[in-house]
Amino acid sequence: MTVPLSRAELLTRTSTHQTSPAYSVAAITEQLETLPGWCYEAGFLQRTYRFTNYYETITFLNALAYVLHREDHHPELLVTYNSCVVRFNTHSVEGISINDFICAAKADAVFGQTYR
Repeated sequence: MTVPLSRAELLTRTSTHQTSPAYSVAAITEQLETLPGWCYEAGFLQRTYRFTNYYETITFLNALAYVLHREDHHPELLVTYNSCVVRFNTHSVEGISINDFICAAKADAVFGQTYR
């Protein structure tokens, strides 16, 4: 990756099977600048979404599951009463790929459409 993609560019893309090498930490850091709220931690792109109650949390989770199932890219999720931690990495490259950034942008879009 030489130039980070904008959030808008990420949203127009679709996840595909990845065989290219995982992104370097420098490339991850650079691309993360386009996704406020996300961080790179322990080999994952990660963000915590906060809600006012369990119903909102589960509503977000269901909408997110629908979108990401269509992308065929599935995160690790930690769900509590009023939060959902979303963690992405790409198993086929044993690290972070463009798919993780595409799906992170789409998770933000799901959150933004419902809770902002």
